[in-house]
This record gives sequence, C-alpha cells and structure tokens, in this order.
Amino acid sequence: MIGFWATLSLNIPDFSRYARSQRDQIVGQALGLPLTMALYSFIGVAVTSATTIIYGETIWDPVDVLTRFKNPVVLVVALLSLCIATLATNIAANVVSPANDFSHLSPRKISFRLGGLITGIIGVVMMPWKLVADPSGYIFTWLVGYSALLGPIGGIMIADYYVYRKRQLDVNDLYQPHGRYRYTGGFSGVAITALVLSVLPNIPGFLATIKVLPQSSVADFSFPLSLRLVRRLCARLRFVSRLAQGHA
Repeated sequence: MIGFWATLSLNIPDFSRYARSQRDQIVGQALGLPLTMALYSFIGVAVTSATTIIYGETIWDPVDVLTRFKNPVVLVVALLSLCIATLATNIAANVVSPANDFSHLSPRKISFRLGGLITGIIGVVMMPWKLVADPSGYIFTWLVGYSALLGPIGGIMIADYYVYRKRQLDVNDLYQPHGRYRYTGGFSGVAITALVLSVLPNIPGFLATIKVLPQSSVADFSFPLSLRLVRRLCARLRFVSRLAQGHA
C-alpha cells in the first residue's frame, strides 16, 4: 500500500502548490486521501468477497466482474464509469508529474501538453497490462521494486527541507540558473551519494523477490527502511558538506 501511494506522495506539490495556504492543502489531503482510500479499499474487498459467494471463484479484476453482468444497460453504464474513472485517476496520478518533468527538460520546445503526449506514448510502450496481469508480480515485484528507489527520494526531500534548511527556501534562487540550488552542474553530490547508499541495502531483498537470491522479508519494508536511512544520511552529509565548503 505504501508503494502504491509512493509516486503521488512525491509529486503532490504539483497539486498542492495551487492551494491558497498551507492549511488548505493539509486539510484537503487529510480529508480527501485517507477517507476515500479507505472507502475504495472496502468496496474492493467487499466486491471481491461477493464474487466468491456468487460465482464460486474469487475475481479481483473489476473488468472480469463486469463481464458477468447480463443486463446490457448495466454493462454499458458500468464500463463507461470504469473508463472515466481510469482516465481521471491516471491523468492526476500518472500524467501530471512526468508531463511537468518532460516540459522542464526543454520548456521552449516541450509544452505541458506535449509532455503529456510523450508520457502516454512511453506508458503504452511499457505494456503496463503485463504488470497487472499477475497480481503477485505487480504487488510484490513491481511495487516493492520501485519503492526501494522512491523511498530514498522522499527521504532526501524531507531531510533537505525540514532538517537541513528548516523549511526556509530562497525563492528567487530557485529560478536563477547559477543560484545556490544549482549545486555542481545542476546535480547535488550529497543527494546522489545518499540515494546510492540507501538503495544498496535493499538490493538483496529485491533480488530475493525476483527469485535470484533466497527468500527474504527485507524487500517488504524497502520503502520505510530506505526512507529512514536516507533521511539521516542526507542530513548529515549536508552538514559535513557545509563545514567542508564553509558555506551552505
């Protein structure tokens, strides 16, 4: 579940930046995300359990459940609702962030719309239907695998903003090509070092998940473990770097 929400938790600023105040975005997320996720999870469990009783087998795929309906009106309405829900969810959760990223690579040549089209093309080329075809592979291999990378990225953001900078940013420097946030050629050596060091402990667990090494439970906790580890590493490396350079 943590891995499932890991991507949106990292790119939530794409949406929260439009909030009028910090309080608005905190209240909005606190009311909107946990309650709706709990409701949808309950519906998923309830419907899946009902299929066991009604059809004699456990059906987790909503499309498979819909194909069992006989009434054409119900079937059409349900499929249209599923299409709209899928589009709305994917545009918000999976398109906005990469579209912004592609646009930022070359703002003059790549607009947000073109970035969204590039995202869509890459999404099709990746053949995501193969991921969800096997529930165990999707949950225990794909989600666990990228959690090992997203955990450290989230930890770096938390450590840098809350621990090192004490929630203070120079907004003007954020938009300066040679400001303090450019680091070395646009890359932060401290962040990259912390990322690599925090991912390494998760590699054996991931290899065990894909059956390369003997079974291990470490991979199941890759997100919280790497998040905690990189948060400490990044904060300490930042302070060491500042002492070595004599300035932040």
